[in-house]
Amino acid sequence: MRHVVFNQKGGVGKSTIASNLAAIAAAKGRRVLLVDLDAQANSTHYLLGEAAVDPRPGAAEFFESTLKFSVRPTATADFVTATPWERLDLMPASAALEELHAKLESRYKIFKLRDALAEFAGTYDEIWIDTPPALNFYTRSALIAADGCLIPFDCDEFSRRALYGLLEAVEEIRADHNDKLAVEGIVVNQFQARASLPRRTVQELVDEGLPVLEPYLGASVRVKESHELARPMIHLDPGHKLTQQFVALYEAIAKPRKRSAKR
Repeated sequence: MRHVVFNQKGGVGKSTIASNLAAIAAAKGRRVLLVDLDAQANSTHYLLGEAAVDPRPGAAEFFESTLKFSVRPTATADFVTATPWERLDLMPASAALEELHAKLESRYKIFKLRDALAEFAGTYDEIWIDTPPALNFYTRSALIAADGCLIPFDCDEFSRRALYGLLEAVEEIRADHNDKLAVEGIVVNQFQARASLPRRTVQELVDEGLPVLEPYLGASVRVKESHELARPMIHLDPGHKLTQQFVALYEAIAKPRKRSAKR
């Protein structure tokens, strides 16, 4: 199963959500790959810590290789590195992704990621893709390569207005390029249960019939500490309330897959 975490708005927690759900999947015994396509490389730093500054082949080098014809192309596995966490690997990001963007778009390499990740069908049980805050070449590549899409939502009016456009963008990719792509759900992030505005905003989405996932992820300083220490919540503080919300969210996402497997 390939999941993409996507929102054109920055600061909504894409990297935090993708990294923590991937880490939980690995902790549960799944073989997991996280692909970081954001030039800011937040997921890369989150999972590798100080080791992220060391040059290593990753997403930029993979895409650069697609611009060059080779009789013996580099194996996609060569752009993947192990993380400190058992069963969790990473295709790291770097600032070089930004430099390559125009070339990749002009050469129409939009299906290369899908084809490359297909090579991992027997290697990983799950692939999670973190995307930049824009509907650009990398995000479209991810949506074309994925089976499901998660949309982080941070409970403000601007996010709500943008949400409908995001859903339309996913539907357009599904109709034109990837008929297997589905919106797995809207992930409510930084939720303040005692504040009336977030409660009302989320309830309105539910009332509209949009696929809002539960539980909602609360706001916590602990997750910022996990960023600083480069330790996903499941490894930093397994008993923390937010960690348990992430675990429950992962299980909610996994339920449709489990039902399908039983059939």
